[in-house]
Amino acid sequence: MRKSNNLENKIKGTIEKYDLIGDGDKIVLGVSGGPDSICMLDFFNNLMKESKKENIETKENGNKGVSPWQKIAKRGVPLAIVVAHVNHMIREEASDDEEYVRNYCEKNGIEFYSKSIDVKSLANNNKIGTEEAGRKARYDFFDEVMKKTNSNKVAIAHNKNDKIETIIMHVFRGSGINGLIGIEPKRDIYIRPLIECERYEIERYCEEKNLNPRIDKTNFENIYTRNKIRNVAIPYIQKEFNPNIIQTIDRLSTLVSEEEEYMQHQVEGSYKNILIEENGKEIVLDLKKFNNEEKVIKSRIIRYTITRLFGSSNKIELIHIEDILKLCSRNIGNKYLTPNKNIKIFIKNKKIFFMVNY
Repeated sequence: MRKSNNLENKIKGTIEKYDLIGDGDKIVLGVSGGPDSICMLDFFNNLMKESKKENIETKENGNKGVSPWQKIAKRGVPLAIVVAHVNHMIREEASDDEEYVRNYCEKNGIEFYSKSIDVKSLANNNKIGTEEAGRKARYDFFDEVMKKTNSNKVAIAHNKNDKIETIIMHVFRGSGINGLIGIEPKRDIYIRPLIECERYEIERYCEEKNLNPRIDKTNFENIYTRNKIRNVAIPYIQKEFNPNIIQTIDRLSTLVSEEEEYMQHQVEGSYKNILIEENGKEIVLDLKKFNNEEKVIKSRIIRYTITRLFGSSNKIELIHIEDILKLCSRNIGNKYLTPNKNIKIFIKNKKIFFMVNY
């Protein structure tokens, strides 16, 4: 068996384990041209060809039963893939990266979409970091292509190393338990088929397949926090403390993820028990029932409630949670909090009101 088959089987296993892809899916692949995304593109391209070949052979043999194509599709082979590439207009080689991805797609008959975005200007105009601006530009374009092509999922080529780097970043920034999960295999419409593959496996795959992916030299510049963790912190830990730190933290992440899933079920059950009213503009909870919960559950209910109202609780920090808990425990009417400009929280008639404030 060829070595590259090991990686292919690992990706198939991840797809099946987390139910990433189902029969009839049309998937947008986010492809930069680097080793990770090119490995993902090449994997799906080969899998599609292999599956279509089996389907044709089944029809020629006159088999009226379920074809191998249908069986594989249910295990996670999409019926169609399209590629989306964003040119960040930062590096001189960016146009060559775009051309490389375009050529691969044209050669293999894959639908290709690209967009050039001045990420530095985007960052300056929105007063955010370049990395954050680039991420926003990519995901906005992926969503745009998904709608344009009637696709229903977006595949991102994050690998296991990316996941561990993210967890370490979260630890350095003082995140909660959720930060130890890192990058999840699936969230909403976004899937990550390479999340259980290590970077060296992906690079070896590209070498064996003669893919010659594009290399972003800025990944070796220790300017950004992630690069410092990747190029300095992790190698130092591997050398001085634990050579298997990637696998060790990954096991920790799995345990945390399992426990978080259990806690989420508990929070949802408690939320239903204390819920009085919910609509698009406000959520009302029973104050007495809320205060009877343990603090850890109350804190999670607050985040869960805000997420249901706004789709995210990203801008709610620990200090906000503590202030809301104090407000509820004192049971003082006519007092309210505005953790940010979009939300208003107050107590009235033994009820907690979470209201949209715009």
